[in-house]
Amino acid sequence: MSCCSIFCKKRRATRQPSSHHNEDVPGGTNITKYTYKELARATDNFNQSNKIGEGGFGSVYKGQLRNGTSIAVKVLSMESRQGVREFLNELVAISGISHDNLVRLYGYCVEGDQRILVYNHLENNSLAQTLLGSRHSNIQFNWETRVNICLGIARGLEYLHHGVSPYIVHRDIKASNILLDRDLTPKISDFGLAKLLPPNATHVSTRVAGTLGYLAPEYAIRGQVTRKSDVYSFGVLLLEIVSGRSNSDTRLAYEDQILLEKFPEITNGVLLLQTWMYYEQGILEKIIDRSLGSDLDVAQACRFLKVGLLCTQDVMRHRPDMSKVIAMLTGESDIDSEKISKPAIISDFMDLKVRSMRKASDIATSSTFLSSLMAHSSPMLSNETTQASITSTGISDRE
Repeated sequence: MSCCSIFCKKRRATRQPSSHHNEDVPGGTNITKYTYKELARATDNFNQSNKIGEGGFGSVYKGQLRNGTSIAVKVLSMESRQGVREFLNELVAISGISHDNLVRLYGYCVEGDQRILVYNHLENNSLAQTLLGSRHSNIQFNWETRVNICLGIARGLEYLHHGVSPYIVHRDIKASNILLDRDLTPKISDFGLAKLLPPNATHVSTRVAGTLGYLAPEYAIRGQVTRKSDVYSFGVLLLEIVSGRSNSDTRLAYEDQILLEKFPEITNGVLLLQTWMYYEQGILEKIIDRSLGSDLDVAQACRFLKVGLLCTQDVMRHRPDMSKVIAMLTGESDIDSEKISKPAIISDFMDLKVRSMRKASDIATSSTFLSSLMAHSSPMLSNETTQASITSTGISDRE
C-alpha cells in the first residue's frame, strides 16, 4: 500500500509508504484529521435536515464544530465504485493550494470504510440552485454581481491551470460546482475528478467523466484531458451566467422553437447553439437575461458572450487559455471576432457504436441516446456526472 503526500504550491506530489488499512491516506499534511464522532456531533448525526447537497460520489451536510466554525461535510458514498480514488484526488488536489476563488479544505476523516472531507461552509449554495435553479431565490443577481462571479471563476481556474505545479485540470466545471459565500464570491468546488498534470504534459488520456452540456467534444469522445477541456466548460458556464439559463434548458421562446425541431438531438447544448444563432444574425443581445435591471451594460454582456463562444470553439488550440480569457473579460485585450466560429457540440461529432443495446434501424447519435447508453453502463451515471466509452469519426483533425 502507499499513501499520497499532499503537494504544496510549486511542488510535485510524492508518495510515501503507509501501513495496512491506512492505504492512500495523506501523510505530512497540515490539514486537520477529524474523528467520525466529531463530525457526527457537528452535523447532528448527519441529520437529513442538514443535507445541503448530493452528487455522484456522496452527500454534503452543513454542520458546526464545537468552536463555532461552520463547516460543510462531504461524506463519500460507500456504494461508489471509484469512491476512494475520487476522495484521494480531491484531497491531493486541494490540500496544498489556496485561492480566494477555491473552496477551503479544513480537513478529512478516515475511519474504517468512512471517507469524509471537511470544507468551509458557504452560505449561498451554488449557482445551479440560485441563479439557474427552478426554486425561488432571494439573491439578486444584478449585472455587477454576475461580472464579479464570472471574473472570480476565471481567476480561480487560471490559478489551477497556471499557478500550481503540477497544474490541475478540474474536469467538472459547472454551475452546481460553483459555490457562493456570504458576499457572493464564487468558489470552485468538487475536485473529485481533478487531474494533476506536470508542466511538460500537454494532455492525458483517461476515462470520460463529467457532465453532459459542459463536456468538450474531444474529451467526451476520446477521453483526452487538457486545460482546454476546462476552458470549454467555463465558456458554457459564462453563457449560462449572462443568459440566466441552463445549457440544457429547452424552454425557448415561440420564435426559437425551430431550433428544437431542426436539431432534436441537441438536448444538452441548446443555449450554446442558440447563442451562436443569435451571433450569426447580429442580435447577440437577445440571449441576455431579460430580468437584468438598469445596471446592465449591454456591450459588456455581449463581450462576455463572445468570450464564451471563443472558449467553446471546435478546435482546441483556437480556445484561449484562462489568462487570455481574463484579459478579454476585463477589456485589457481585444476580441478578434473573426476567430469566432460555430461552437463544438458533442452530437455534431458522435458516431456511437452500440453492441448489446443496438438495433440497426434506430441508432440515434443524440445526447438523449447517449444518456440512455451511459445509464446502462454504470449505476453511478446520469445526466449529471457521467462516464462512458464511445467511438467517433472525423475528429482527429480538430485538435
